[in-house]
Amino acid sequence: MTDQPVTDTGVRDAIARLRVEVAALHAELPANDLVVWTAGNVSARVPGADLLVIKPSGVRYDELTPEAMVVCDFDGQLVQGERAPSSDTAAHAYVYRHLPEVGGVVHTHSTYATAWAARREPIPCVLTMMADEFGGDIPVGPFAVIGDDSIGRGLVETLAGTRSRAVLMANHGPFTVGPTAKAAVKSAVMCEEVARTVHIARQLGEPTPIEPALIDSLHDRYQNVYGQR
Repeated sequence: MTDQPVTDTGVRDAIARLRVEVAALHAELPANDLVVWTAGNVSARVPGADLLVIKPSGVRYDELTPEAMVVCDFDGQLVQGERAPSSDTAAHAYVYRHLPEVGGVVHTHSTYATAWAARREPIPCVLTMMADEFGGDIPVGPFAVIGDDSIGRGLVETLAGTRSRAVLMANHGPFTVGPTAKAAVKSAVMCEEVARTVHIARQLGEPTPIEPALIDSLHDRYQNVYGQR
């Protein structure tokens, strides 16, 4: 067990809160058919510290209690927890290190989004839901090996050229980001939904892209007007 003391009371409280939140958000992945067995992960940035909360590697979803969550630094090293962190921790850590606006990162192997990733094909913006949430096409990131920060580098490079909160890493699967972990999970759910819908549409014919000006208008409204403020 690794248990490095955190002296700041606010950071300790944030870690305790995020352990509960991240554990609960992991339950949303199988509930929305985004993962099988132990695949996938959710992480959250710890406010006020260069730390993240993430699930341990290879642990079934029904075992992911708040106590099971692990805390790592932005080099991907375990700081608190009894188990080895997710194999994608280095990728998550790289994103947090380079994109300070990101508060949550999610990775799934959801069926339809991963099928697009296997083809290395962006999902075209042919739905208002895509314009709303992603601001355009969902792009494809480069092929990268698992276990170091290669995936994180590919994610940051791809996100720099898009408004999308989702990236389809080539031959791997979708990663999503958000200002919070909950927002990143929402984007993961919506990414799979539009991947499925656009795939079905293509079986019937070629979908019609939405004009760029309309995409801009839809995205601005959804991000700045829609919902409760």
